[in-house]
Amino acid sequence: MKMHVKPIGVIRTSFKQKENTPIQGKQSPDSIGTIVVFKEYAPGLKDIETFTHIYLLYYFHRAGDVVLVRPTFLDDTPHGVFASRHPCRPNGIGLTIVALKKRKGNTLIVSGIDVLDGTPLLDIKPYIPRFDCHRNASNGWVSHVKNRRKPKGRE
Repeated sequence: MKMHVKPIGVIRTSFKQKENTPIQGKQSPDSIGTIVVFKEYAPGLKDIETFTHIYLLYYFHRAGDVVLVRPTFLDDTPHGVFASRHPCRPNGIGLTIVALKKRKGNTLIVSGIDVLDGTPLLDIKPYIPRFDCHRNASNGWVSHVKNRRKPKGRE
């Protein structure tokens, strides 16, 4: 099966280097980003400002080689790529939840961003607690590890 995906916009942040980008946006709630949706897709933003949080789906355009089992940013024990949020994935699709602060036309101002500057935006979806929050969800292997900074040279 052949698939064709094209960006609907670009993500702008202060994070120019992978090493300085937060592991998760929730760990960096004050980091501000700008989501620039290409003008032809701007009508699709109608009513987006009624949500406090949104999902951003994007392409890991600067990720390294795909390795299916590897240590992660949070743990030195190797884990499967599908049991982690590591950027070096077979299809390179990233996902993050950000707080939507403001909309100005085709531009969204967000906080809690953990994405490299210039990242291609693939899609936006509203975060809807009624559908998206699962109170009994497990943290899996992550429940046993503490937050930390990215280990040097780890990708």
